[in-house]
Amino acid sequence: MELIQTTIKVGLDRPVNVLHITDTHLPLCEKDDAARFVEAAARRGGADTTLSALDEQLAYADAHCDLLLHTGDLIDFASKANLAFLRRFLRNEKVLFAPGNHEYWRSDGGFEDMTYRMDSFSRMGGLGADLFFTSRVVGGVNFVGIDDAYHQVEAWQTKRLQAEAEKGLPVVLFLHAPLFEQQLYDRSVAYWHDGTAYLLGCDDAHTAQYSDYGIRTQKPTEATKAFADYVNGEPGIKAVIAGHVHFNFESRLPGGTMQYVTACSRSGAARLLTLS
Repeated sequence: MELIQTTIKVGLDRPVNVLHITDTHLPLCEKDDAARFVEAAARRGGADTTLSALDEQLAYADAHCDLLLHTGDLIDFASKANLAFLRRFLRNEKVLFAPGNHEYWRSDGGFEDMTYRMDSFSRMGGLGADLFFTSRVVGGVNFVGIDDAYHQVEAWQTKRLQAEAEKGLPVVLFLHAPLFEQQLYDRSVAYWHDGTAYLLGCDDAHTAQYSDYGIRTQKPTEATKAFADYVNGEPGIKAVIAGHVHFNFESRLPGGTMQYVTACSRSGAARLLTLS
């Protein structure tokens, strides 16, 4: 396991240790899964290696941490086998989870946007957890997770985040797609080689070179812009934790809050966050 150690000072009497992992991309499928999932699993490959890395991370969190945060793409596609694994994973009392786009990916074509997300969610038959918004207080810190898997946030999610911040506890916000920040934008565009940054809240100037598909899926709605503005201006949010872009990165958001992005769990990457 390639462990990065990060300390976040929020004024606690006792430190809280959190393991952050993301983008595991499990490629599990069974004989009764659709052929397209079998083909997707073959393309991704490495199920045994991925499971081994995840087992090591879970064991570390169980032995050393108060909480495990997973910021999405635990599974690579929504096969029966992957969804069964996700349901078991979410029953772990130490786990908090914010979904990624691959939790909804059916590998059957279709335009992937918020409508696609809801259609996929309706087919899942329930996962035993609220994917769209979650919160839990651990050791005096309010951990709040939001589904931004398709680069958009809805107004009701912002309102619920505001309500959590008004409780007066330090908030750690975790989500799949990171928020826009210029250095991260530049790094992500260079990493992905397709002119897209895969960030939340990019303005028109920064999405101008995106493909038509990228603009349709990632140009922020007014609700998403309002969410980004709120996060950047809310002093109660002490850190933002994200994944999605597949590399490690730390930088300050425009409002000054630190954002921590972690590389792929399937490659052994993990981040130990110590809140003190």
